[in-house]
Amino acid sequence: MTDLVVRRLLIDLVAPFRARWNGNDAFRSAFFNALSMSFPVGEQYFMDSVRAGLKALPEEKRQAIATEVQGFVGQEATHRRIHALFNGHLETLGFDNVLERRAAKRIRNNAHLDVRVHVAATAATEHLTALFADWMFRHPEALHGAEPRLQTLWMWHAAEEAEHCSTAFDVYTALHGTEKWRLRLLRYITWTFAMDITRQTVRNLWHDGSLFKWNTWHSAAKLLFAKDGMIRSNYALWRAYKAPTFHPRQQDISRSVQWLHDNRERFAVVGQAA
Repeated sequence: MTDLVVRRLLIDLVAPFRARWNGNDAFRSAFFNALSMSFPVGEQYFMDSVRAGLKALPEEKRQAIATEVQGFVGQEATHRRIHALFNGHLETLGFDNVLERRAAKRIRNNAHLDVRVHVAATAATEHLTALFADWMFRHPEALHGAEPRLQTLWMWHAAEEAEHCSTAFDVYTALHGTEKWRLRLLRYITWTFAMDITRQTVRNLWHDGSLFKWNTWHSAAKLLFAKDGMIRSNYALWRAYKAPTFHPRQQDISRSVQWLHDNRERFAVVGQAA
């Protein structure tokens, strides 16, 4: 079981920011904006899924993991609120969050499925975000030139994603979810998430007027597909999820832990799983 701290960021998210807030780089800004656009609806789904999974457990198992789930929900609720504020600024800049509407419809259409499916989908997504988090700490240049307050927002989110990467997985295991469905949901979530983010990034670039510029796609290739890019360098870690003996805690989250320790003045602790 993992002790999870709920933190309140001590940064100003009232002041507006530019469309190309990420170092004036059109692609990096559009891509991170698309990620943020996915978070509020996604994190609400994660909270609902894990709480439903906890409720479906026998009393003894429920007590063993209830406190960690409480911390998980607290962290995700904070992420949802902060990114809703971030997305509000994007809306004032004219960006249309089609991704959120598409994802919300998909969630409604699949609401009838077994709770284990939803928990497995959450665990798979948490694996992707944990990979993203570790990559961010190894590649701070992904936010080069961004305002310090926005750098803090993204690094804080990444650190907490790494911190709670095992919660949904442990709930799924406690529910006796099968390996077949765990791996099936990994493939489904990877494809769906990639398509959602790609579509929204393209829409963001179209709105920004930079979709057909060479510099845009040069930046995309460097960020995502370079030898140490976000996608190419994480493939082996993505595949690690397929191992029958896999557990999220096998992954190194020391960079996230160190960042949280070194940046304690940037947030206030408002709760902790005891």
